[in-house]
Amino acid sequence: MFLFPVTSTASKPRATLTAQSSVIPAGGSVTLSCSVEGSAGWKFDWFRRDSVSSKAQLTRGNEANRVISVSQGGLYHCRGGRGDPVYYTEDSSDVTVTETLPSKPTVTLQPSWTQIYSGETVTVRCEIQGGEGAQWTYEWRAAKLNTPPTSNEYRIIRATESDSGGYSCRGRRDYFFSEWSDIITLTVSSSKPRATLTAQSSILPAGGSVTLSCSVEGSAGWKFDWFRRDSVSSKVQLMRGNEANRVISVSQGGLYHCRGGRGDPVYYTEDSSDVTVTETLPSKPTVTLQPSWTQIYSGETVTVRCEIQGGEGAQWTYEWRAAKLNTPPTSNEHRIIRATESDSGGYSCRGRRDYFFSEWSDIITLTVSYKPKAKLRADNTAVPVGGSVTLTCSVNPSSSSGWKYYWYRDEKSSEALTTQDAVFHSNGQISVSQEGLYRCRGGRGNPVYYTEDSQSVRIGKTASNRPVVTLYPNWSEIYRGETITVRCEIHGGDTEWDYEWETNSRIKAPNQNEYRIRSASSSNSGNYRCKGRMKSSQHKTTEWSDSVTLTVSDSK
Repeated sequence: MFLFPVTSTASKPRATLTAQSSVIPAGGSVTLSCSVEGSAGWKFDWFRRDSVSSKAQLTRGNEANRVISVSQGGLYHCRGGRGDPVYYTEDSSDVTVTETLPSKPTVTLQPSWTQIYSGETVTVRCEIQGGEGAQWTYEWRAAKLNTPPTSNEYRIIRATESDSGGYSCRGRRDYFFSEWSDIITLTVSSSKPRATLTAQSSILPAGGSVTLSCSVEGSAGWKFDWFRRDSVSSKVQLMRGNEANRVISVSQGGLYHCRGGRGDPVYYTEDSSDVTVTETLPSKPTVTLQPSWTQIYSGETVTVRCEIQGGEGAQWTYEWRAAKLNTPPTSNEHRIIRATESDSGGYSCRGRRDYFFSEWSDIITLTVSYKPKAKLRADNTAVPVGGSVTLTCSVNPSSSSGWKYYWYRDEKSSEALTTQDAVFHSNGQISVSQEGLYRCRGGRGNPVYYTEDSQSVRIGKTASNRPVVTLYPNWSEIYRGETITVRCEIHGGDTEWDYEWETNSRIKAPNQNEYRIRSASSSNSGNYRCKGRMKSSQHKTTEWSDSVTLTVSDSK
């Protein structure tokens, strides 16, 4: 007979319950294990409660397997039992298993700005769709929440940079959790933002308008206040306030700025920088030249003047557009002293006072050329007996004007001719009856600007002797092959002469007193006249003789 030792323990054993996890994922399960330390042969009973105060419900009894899976949240405990009659252990301690519900909250911001600034107020709110009737307790994950709230919203008053970061939440009721929401990131900037004002154009066209735009970079939800001043020193006037539209049109010149505001209480940005809008007045200036010559010459002086009709009483500042004006004047006139070719070009101007512009004037074009040379013409180079010669002086181009003309005789004379020396006709013409070497020049302006002297023209005197053209034989009509002599005869005195002939025949006569034509042909037909020039004084000539006509017929 075998005897087995039996050990008896005075204290009743206690079951031990362990959970694989205290949280059941949405749609999943958790494994629970029950054990009695140091002994065997146990079967297990499993109990669950909905809450601490509710009655425990047997979920499974007399289970040989000490491990089960559960998919409901609640308070769980177990006990072991063995033998017949059954001997039970003490109940295990409770284990809390929380069930994750499939609902996922959403974190929202009110106002809905993820970019805010130091001093603004914002509310972070946790919203669970479909969970409005339940009594939820809320958990928060947030950068600054050392003691997170248990309510569904968190109000940040006078935000600082430390409030920046990600915010997420979940709800809890009894043994149920929602999932964690997605993270929403809040950024708090330490510096107060500055509004930016831009203008479509800085100049208002006459009778038109300009579009202004106000913006705050990198953030939203702003409404805008618009301000205007008449001048830098004048008081700011609010034009429009709390405007949802960030764009306005203005039709007045002035200094404009804007600011943004949002939230309750309203949080304001810094004011934008001023933008100057200048209004174009319908008055249009005129550019004039004094003297009024658009064609001038190197070394001359001219004044370019800006004139605004009807604007005489106003204090204008002037702007110029000109080829050479690197530093344009602000006065109404620009004096060009000793002009050069680089002063050539178009000149236009406009007036400005406060925030008003006139229109630009039409362009006046100034042309500066090299110093011109006068041109002298004579209608005859010999003074007829008892008569005179007309001299004409001019300056090219003909577009230049304002010239007066100065006349000189003989090369060394620097004294201009007077009415005792010549007969002065319209400007640029004189009549002279004295022989000599004549030249002229033009002058204009104050001080007088002179052209280069013209080329000199020699004017001679006509001798009283008048030549006669004779034919030998004295036949005015001859035939081809005949011989005839055309002779220039000057009667009176013993003066020696050089001769000049003028003829429209195809064969020209030699400069001798007679021209012998042998074997005449039709080429010798024409008018013949002559004059003499004294050998002793080449400036004295006779008048031209009367013309004699010679006809040569081809038929015998």
